[in-house]
Amino acid sequence: MASSILLLDQVTKTLVRAHMAPGESITVIAGLVDLTHVRNTGAAFGLMPGMQPLFVAVSLIAMIGVAIWWVTGGRHTLTASLAAGLVFGGSIGNLIDRVALGRVTDFVDLKVWPVFNVADSAVVIGVGFMIARLLFAKTDSEAEAAEEVGRSEPQAPNVSSTDSHEGP
Repeated sequence: MASSILLLDQVTKTLVRAHMAPGESITVIAGLVDLTHVRNTGAAFGLMPGMQPLFVAVSLIAMIGVAIWWVTGGRHTLTASLAAGLVFGGSIGNLIDRVALGRVTDFVDLKVWPVFNVADSAVVIGVGFMIARLLFAKTDSEAEAAEEVGRSEPQAPNVSSTDSHEGP
């Protein structure tokens, strides 16, 4: 998953940089979605421009955190796998931009939200999956307890309709 996100992120950013001037917009769905080439030297929403060393450090810490979460997370459900892949791939995508270019290329413009990119989307969705898993998933001990209860419940006798019961 991480490699797919990274590839999609880097290909789309390369296409935007190659075919659009900074600030240029192309309408995809009128009034709803544009492609707008933005050079973002800040964090999310363009906050704190020019703080590249801080953003590189935060990206590395996030990637290490995801790796630790993955290694110590016990069973790897589909949700956990998606979450880790999305966050890791997105973090690497934006880290590459910051280190190689000194800025991140953003281009998805929804008109009601700051312009973002594939990596940003992946990180946000991945963190959402992580939060959902932490809040709503059963812990390993809860799952084992539920399985144990299911095994220890008495089974109803199998009574066939051909069994006869004579009364007094």
